[in-house]
Formats: sequence, C-alpha cells, structure tokens
Amino acid sequence: MIYLQQFILNSVFITALIGWCAAQVLKIVFSWDSRFDFKRIVGSGGMPSSHAAFVMALSFAVGFTEGFDSAVFAVAAVFSFVVMYDAAGVRRAAGQQATILNRIVKDLIKADYSHTNRKLKELLGHTPIEVFAGAVLGIIIAIIRHV
Repeated sequence: MIYLQQFILNSVFITALIGWCAAQVLKIVFSWDSRFDFKRIVGSGGMPSSHAAFVMALSFAVGFTEGFDSAVFAVAAVFSFVVMYDAAGVRRAAGQQATILNRIVKDLIKADYSHTNRKLKELLGHTPIEVFAGAVLGIIIAIIRHV
C-alpha cells in the first residue's frame, strides 16, 4: 500500500501526467467543431501530440529532480526521442496506409467492411509540428512544476 501511495505522490509522474492531460484538453480545443468529441480525450493523433507532451514532461521533470547530467535523464531523453520519432514516423505512416486501405474498401467493395470487421482507424500518428508542439508543452509544464 505504501508503494502505491509513493507512486501516486511521485512529482515526476504527476508532471508527466499533467503534460498528457494538458495535451488531450488542447486537442479538444483545437479540433472543436460545434460539438464535444469524447474520442479526442482518449484518442491518438491531433494537435498537440500528447505522447510528446507526456514523455518530454517526464524527461525534463527527471532532469530537474535528478540532474540533467544524470544517467536516468539520459535514459528518459532517449526514450522520449524514440516515442516522438515513432509518433511522427511509423504511426503516421500506418495512419496514411489505413486511409488508403479504407478508400480501396469503399471503392472496390462498396464499403462492405464485413471482411475486415470495421473501418481502419486513420488518425494514428502526428505531423512533425504536432510532435514539436507537444514536446514544447511538456517542457513548459515541467518548468512550471519544477523551477
């Protein structure tokens, strides 16, 4: 029980969580189209990248608490860059492929998704600007919380 309490009160963890939450709220603001879209709260893709905000808030919170010359900051920073590269690269490409596959199903099979069970999710990754905005948001949150 004490470990759970320590985890919940962990300043670095809380900072990362605030970064993620802030990005998710901003996604709702940036994608507002006269109605509330619950999918934007938990969904991936969009502006800013919550993945980037999450990992950069984590990395900078670690840097502020453990030192920017520590091994644990280096691990967190490398982890952050891998996540952000994946968000802007691999997952974005998968989303673009899903768009093409959905179009093929629509055009050739007249939108009969019975063979695939459902339409593929297209909004998976981020543009480099969305990742950059998320990273800046995460850094700002870490600065506010730890400086």
